[in-house]
Amino acid sequence: MFANFIYFIVVLLIYTTYQPPEKTNFGPFETLFLFLCLIFIFASFTRLQFHKLEKQIYRKNFSALVYKFDTIIARHCVTAILLFIINIYFLNLPSFLKDIPFFSAFPTLQALFFLGIFIFYLSIIWAFAHKPYRLLYKTDDSWQSYVWSNISFSIPVLLPWLFLSGILDFINSLPFELLKQLLATTEGQVVYFLIFLFIIAVIGPAIIQKFWRCKPLENGYNRSRIEFLCKKADLKYANILYWPAFGSRMITAGVMGLVKRFRYILVTGPLLSFLEPDEIDSVIAHEIGHIKRKHLIFYLVFFTGYMLLSYATYDLIIYFIIFSEPVLKLITGMGLSRTATISTIFSITEICIFLIYFRYVFGYFMRNFERQADCYVYTLFDSAKPLISTFKKISVTSGQSPDRPNWHHYSITERIDYLNKCETDKNYISRHDRKIKKSMAVYFTAIILVGIIGYSLNFGAAGKQLSNHFIEKIIFRELEKSPDDPNLYQTLGDIYYNANNYNGVKQAYEKALSLNPDNPHVLNNLAWLYATCDDLSFRNSIRALKLSKKAVTLLKAPHILDTLAESYFVNGKYEKAIAAELRALELVKSNRSHYNKQLEKFRKAAE
Repeated sequence: MFANFIYFIVVLLIYTTYQPPEKTNFGPFETLFLFLCLIFIFASFTRLQFHKLEKQIYRKNFSALVYKFDTIIARHCVTAILLFIINIYFLNLPSFLKDIPFFSAFPTLQALFFLGIFIFYLSIIWAFAHKPYRLLYKTDDSWQSYVWSNISFSIPVLLPWLFLSGILDFINSLPFELLKQLLATTEGQVVYFLIFLFIIAVIGPAIIQKFWRCKPLENGYNRSRIEFLCKKADLKYANILYWPAFGSRMITAGVMGLVKRFRYILVTGPLLSFLEPDEIDSVIAHEIGHIKRKHLIFYLVFFTGYMLLSYATYDLIIYFIIFSEPVLKLITGMGLSRTATISTIFSITEICIFLIYFRYVFGYFMRNFERQADCYVYTLFDSAKPLISTFKKISVTSGQSPDRPNWHHYSITERIDYLNKCETDKNYISRHDRKIKKSMAVYFTAIILVGIIGYSLNFGAAGKQLSNHFIEKIIFRELEKSPDDPNLYQTLGDIYYNANNYNGVKQAYEKALSLNPDNPHVLNNLAWLYATCDDLSFRNSIRALKLSKKAVTLLKAPHILDTLAESYFVNGKYEKAIAAELRALELVKSNRSHYNKQLEKFRKAAE
């Protein structure tokens, strides 16, 4: 079930790292036709696979069928991700929506639209999986209930992103330039993310339990017994809820919430129906263990650690892409878009980092936290035998092999074996606690080092020197192979500009223009240098005006019109500077403060 979380996050990474190419691969009608054909093929293939499984239900043993059922779902979910990649990178679907005013003003809504497409693909899988599921588990759940149950369990993983991105869109639509400028900086984004993460971690459970349609567990024997156990463990909570997320087949419980006011204990119907009272106690004790051992707080730390890792490796990914220039040339030489190729490499790298981190780092701690929560049962009871018998019942009712592990849990056999060791020797409990403490110490040491490296790469002088030297060296190496490539000289000029190497900027940009005189980026940057350079010996107001005029004819963008206005200004043509800046303000959608200051400067000069 946790695999659905991974699928959604991977899809979100695929979408957010995509950069639309200048030209789509197909026209609108061709794209729509291919899009619908792919849906038809996917739905037909999915229906065929589950129909084959349905025919085997009365001929194979239960465990083998459950394994095959889960395998088909997993494979088709991965296929749905591949289909989503085709939609984004091959059919270029976002390119057809980017100019719609509503979507361009609120990018989160466009992202939700494409996440909705992926949810539609998953719904196809779950809809065709319903009949075999119903026959396997002998349940009367409707297909609508089954599909919604899977969707509702998975969607909350997107809620933090939805609120984070949605609020940012709302802020960008407001006329508060100072706040926008603050959030445009790395420091502002980090502070915004941390504050938001804390808020959503505190109040998020209240939203999620409503989304899952949880209801308070009715008064009676089961509720009284759980309340007594929580009181015994001194655990404060807001409510005990019935959790209908998995229909009528899942024996499980859960706990969510960092603070008492928004902390909920969740139990499913099968847990209360199939387990004995002492077995229910042991499951609730396990969930209490997660709170008492601060596991939920550590999970937040791990999510923050992932963000820090992504931030620290961002520049390294850029270096990798630059270093892969020969490969890029080979790929683009085959007719593929350079922008799409770079976007694909970036997406693949980010997804690999995410999968490795969560599969091996986060997964390692999840497995060991689950074992620590198992051992917490001994804090409240003398024996864990009821928990052991619960695991055996779960194995029988789920149909899954007790020897089958996953990335976030040890196998049932492994969990039972460790509890049996604890039954005979309680030192195994403290031994596991020490293992976790040592592992956390290693993790914190590693994440601090990652933070230091990330800060050095992004803010430190050493990082800037390394960045410039690394890229400059690569460009010179490529220039030896392709001495007439204007893009390389353009990149070299950009690097020199950031390093305030004005002579290098002038030579690189002039060379780029000699090879490609119609590059608006180079024309604009060189004009800005000639109009505003701190070193007056590089000023050339006449050439600045000539270059900026040509840049505007090629690309009417706000920053290029701003350069034209500045060029008019340094040439004493104040009225034309004002007119050009007003044209720039008509085009700019955010961060207007710079343009307003420029306009004010020009008007004062014209008085």
